[in-house]
Amino acid sequence: MNASDNVADRITAGRAVYARNLGVPEDEAESMLAARAGAQYAREAFLAAGGPGWSGTELTDRDRSVAVIAALVGQHVVDAPLITYLNAARAAGVTEEGLAELMMLLTAYLGQPAASVAMATVLSTAPLAVLPGASPSSISDPTDPA
Repeated sequence: MNASDNVADRITAGRAVYARNLGVPEDEAESMLAARAGAQYAREAFLAAGGPGWSGTELTDRDRSVAVIAALVGQHVVDAPLITYLNAARAAGVTEEGLAELMMLLTAYLGQPAASVAMATVLSTAPLAVLPGASPSSISDPTDPA
């Protein structure tokens, strides 16, 4: 195997990782990322995701998702990237209670502002079936004191 084969293999593996995390087919993952950040960025992102961080054997997708969530919350990211990894964590078996516990843990290390806003995102993206008595209006803005 030459170096270009290794690069091509990593890009292919990385595209598969993004597709799995986004919950879409591989060709759609590529077009979504390219539309959001450009083709060159998508290629580099796939190359990185095809490496040991996402393809190694010592971490599970659950472990990886929790690590990425912690990193995003630490950077006050609460939009589409966080939602992507919250959904990936759910798909990997992290429960809503587990996500709430993660936010409480992150509060101790990152502070309440970052974790509380992230917790609002957890709640607003939770499947309604897991929130007893919840309706869309009751979870639309969990930080509203009203």
